[in-house]
Amino acid sequence: MKAISKGKNDHIYLRIADIIEQQIMSQVLKIGDKLPSVRLLSKHHDISVSTVLQAYYHLEGKGLVESRPQSGYYVRFNPSRFPQKIEKSNPLQIVKSKNVEAIIGEVYDDFSQQGITRFSLSVPAPEILPLARLNKSMIQALRELPANGTQYEQVQGNDLLRRQIARWSMHWDGNLKATDIITTAGCMNAISYCLMAITKPGDTIAVESPVYFGTLRFAQSIGLKVLELPTDPDTGVDPDDVKKALQQHNIKACFFVTNFSNPLGYCMPDEQKEILVKLLSKHGVALIEDDLYGDVYFGKTRPKSCKSFDEEGNVLWCSSVSKTLAPGYRVGWVAPGKYIDKVKRLKLYHSITSPTAQQAAIGSFLATGRYEHHLRKLRQTLHANSLKFTQAIGEYFPAGIKMTNPQGGFILWIELDKKVDTYQLYQEAMLHKISIAPGTMFTLQDRYQNCMRLSYGMQWTPEVERALKKLGGMVKGMM
Repeated sequence: MKAISKGKNDHIYLRIADIIEQQIMSQVLKIGDKLPSVRLLSKHHDISVSTVLQAYYHLEGKGLVESRPQSGYYVRFNPSRFPQKIEKSNPLQIVKSKNVEAIIGEVYDDFSQQGITRFSLSVPAPEILPLARLNKSMIQALRELPANGTQYEQVQGNDLLRRQIARWSMHWDGNLKATDIITTAGCMNAISYCLMAITKPGDTIAVESPVYFGTLRFAQSIGLKVLELPTDPDTGVDPDDVKKALQQHNIKACFFVTNFSNPLGYCMPDEQKEILVKLLSKHGVALIEDDLYGDVYFGKTRPKSCKSFDEEGNVLWCSSVSKTLAPGYRVGWVAPGKYIDKVKRLKLYHSITSPTAQQAAIGSFLATGRYEHHLRKLRQTLHANSLKFTQAIGEYFPAGIKMTNPQGGFILWIELDKKVDTYQLYQEAMLHKISIAPGTMFTLQDRYQNCMRLSYGMQWTPEVERALKKLGGMVKGMM
């Protein structure tokens, strides 16, 4: 193993763990190989035994290595067992006849049921959230707000929260000001305001495919036509495909989840984002960007957003803390660029303002610096989960399935054999208290019936592994 540099930015144990992880992923170290002893690594790199143990504990937590009593640490992860890669989607623009609204309602009606393993739910589980810290922030907000938070906030939203969002935007070169931001009741609320602000019934919007069902259904509900574009599972929508669509269709706006999308999990490269922003600006087509998952990255740095490259106010950047901190608080926001007056007016007409106490509590939480600390732990947990899910699916599901390999977020997209209908799989799985999201929910077309979305946003437990094993067995039975 190469020598460990002792820089200031990362903990030494994480740098050791990263090197070993890279060797496992490149199969320099293979399953069953013994790792160097703790004392040998300590002596070789002139670091403490406890630092080496931290590195091994970190790798063990990810499911990459295992400890054998009286023997040492061994590799237990085999990347060659990864399912095959998902291919780029090729939408056919054929409208489906199946009542997908009923399927969505059925899947999400199980919220109130107890004892369900919810692979269908794309939010972090409560046990990996800083609930005690959030409670303190809420109590502080209620004490400090005028009339204990019972009064209306200003229409644009809580000042502290907007200042903290603007401050946080420096992490991805957003360079926003508090006056650029409007708070909303979650990210979907922000997206709905944006769509209403820049379109009218009969207009066409372009989206990735597959795409989050909430956006599809809302677009339909306000009379919009939806054009689903080919989407690469690693890099998202190609600007060349967008350019062709602009030439062939009268597109009013585009909607993309650029960082760790729901449900494919792709992350559009930063240079591709810049090309896309310039292309849409040239054609006068607005871009609604859902950056809900951007903070949940597994690499060294946060990816930029399309908003980072927006010089003309043509990008309406939407986000929230629903996927990182407090789903039930329904605190979201939008930086609508040149459309800010339209969006602000829509918010006034539809809701007057946003919930006062929740906004102030999140603003307080962000101001203390606790958010970054929480995110570091959350990213580690979710990255470990993604590896454990991948290994379990490779072991328990039939050979030949295809699956995404996201580098952030907490969602997997799985393509099964054509014989498998994932809505039927959902119904059978629910008999065993396992919930999945059938692929047909994520399109307006007649496709993805053999696909499903799974969330790994929970604590890894023996019960979760047993649920994946049971699910894999059901898939084998349907084949």
